[in-house]
Amino acid sequence: MDIPKNKSEISFKDRFSALNNLPAFFKLVWQTSPALALINALLRLIRSAIPMALLYVGKLIIDQVVLAGKGSGHSTVFLWQLVAIEFGLAILSDALSRANALVDNLLGDLFANFTSIKIMQHAAILDLDQFENSTFYDKLERARQQTVGRTILLSQVLGQVQDFITMGFFAAGLIVFNPWLILLLFIAVLPAFLGESYFNNRTYSLSRRQTPERRELDYIRFIGASDETAKEVKIFDLSGFLIDRFRQLSGKFYRDNKQISIKRSVWGTALSLLGTAAYYGAYVFIISNALSGKLSIGDLIFMAGSFRQLRVLMEGILSRFTAVSQGAIYLKDFFDFFEIQPAIRISANARPFPNPIKQGFVFEDVGFKYAHSERWANRHLSFTLHAGEKLALVGENGAGKTTLVKLLARLYDPTEGRILLDGYDLKEYDLLALRKQVGVIFQDYLRYQMTVAQNIAVGNIVQQQNRELIVDAAKQSMADILVQRLPDKYDQALGKRFNQGVELSGGEWQKIALARAYMKDAQLFILDEPTAALDARAEYEVFQRFADLTKGKTAVLISHRFSTVRMANRILVLDKGMLLEEGSHEVLLAKNGRYAELFNLQAKGYQ
Repeated sequence: MDIPKNKSEISFKDRFSALNNLPAFFKLVWQTSPALALINALLRLIRSAIPMALLYVGKLIIDQVVLAGKGSGHSTVFLWQLVAIEFGLAILSDALSRANALVDNLLGDLFANFTSIKIMQHAAILDLDQFENSTFYDKLERARQQTVGRTILLSQVLGQVQDFITMGFFAAGLIVFNPWLILLLFIAVLPAFLGESYFNNRTYSLSRRQTPERRELDYIRFIGASDETAKEVKIFDLSGFLIDRFRQLSGKFYRDNKQISIKRSVWGTALSLLGTAAYYGAYVFIISNALSGKLSIGDLIFMAGSFRQLRVLMEGILSRFTAVSQGAIYLKDFFDFFEIQPAIRISANARPFPNPIKQGFVFEDVGFKYAHSERWANRHLSFTLHAGEKLALVGENGAGKTTLVKLLARLYDPTEGRILLDGYDLKEYDLLALRKQVGVIFQDYLRYQMTVAQNIAVGNIVQQQNRELIVDAAKQSMADILVQRLPDKYDQALGKRFNQGVELSGGEWQKIALARAYMKDAQLFILDEPTAALDARAEYEVFQRFADLTKGKTAVLISHRFSTVRMANRILVLDKGMLLEEGSHEVLLAKNGRYAELFNLQAKGYQ
């Protein structure tokens, strides 16, 4: 079932169609915990028979009391046995209800964890450019919303089954007495059900339309009160702007929800009066039959109780159907996310990654365009990155340097052209093996709110317990010097989000991030402006060490500092995603082209 974005209401056909999502949902619940799911079902099955049993025992008690009151010498032993049975049923009912609530809570927590993990696992295999698409983020956000509280749907569906069984017991008695009471009951509760269904449709439609703006609201809430943004919010005096935008969005949500809530309350009250009137009409009919002698006092209480219970159960089932179908529709948002598949796939018969690389990487007329963009990020790139070569990329911001290295690491696949490795298309190689052989640090590296050791180990997480390798990587990036000043050394928590955390300067964070590159014995190293926050001396030392690390290996580095770039064997100059010039530092200066222009502009800045 597919709900159009501009559709304001959901038909009953849509609702019944949405129930097709329930088998897959129950499969997930079963996978979460087969034992708890089975216990939950059995508890509800037993509970379904107790209301009828209690009411019937109550009828027998009343009849026994009436007989005893007539003074006919009737024994009261059976009466007290019935009271004991009712007492036992009441205790059992309470115990089963509490046990059911406990199982529901435990299963709910496990299910939320289980589905959250599945979302993270699926997100891990999706392509990088999918995360750069707003429509994808809407689906991801809706999927995340379904990980919490979805076992309420489980309780609702099992509750439906439980109530249907209970209704069967109660309905049997009423049908024997007068089948028209069942029809009257159904007609009475139908208007309230249709009203609830209508307003649930409106609520769902509103919630779906609000998804992008709610993401914006959450984002504003974050940047308005976060350690990561506090500096700029203060210096640029952004709090007023952010608060105004938050107030505008939240006020709009409040007004929209208020309008629906008021209408729902008014109409709900009016429609529920019909059910109340029908109940008392049936009650009067039953009392009249008791007065005429057709029913005993016990029968009167049993029939009236059965009708009342049936009314409550039928209202519950009809209103719960709305909730169940609503939940099933929301489930589509959850399963839609898992239908998103990556374009970059791991081939079953993938070629093993060459060790060592012999020829290198060849770009053959490579072009790349982001989804929903008319502009080419890279176009007509044709060059060779030889094995063991140090290649530098130069160009102004937006020239396509970072996109190029992402193509090299196969975070993207070319839109046109191809990239060869040792004569074979990069797509033919095992993707996981390729990623293991690439050590890359991007300029927008993450500052993990974890320990120093964990921050470094993310460069090769399978070695997270190898403290010797972590320390050696820190020494290579010169991070070890600052680590020795920290109270807990490599076990020191970084960042201020958690207790006892220590915040680092930009340059210190970059040394930690650089250490990640040294965690791998990779064949290709990529540094995408990772030293921007370092001073000139520190950057020079870092690249000297980097040159030692990459001896005999292939390396690509991006830097705006020409003192660093000139260390490369060859330099590519990019402009608007295209290759403008290439050659060594000396050759490019002699050409007196774009590279020479940029070099001279930077040199003047130091004069």
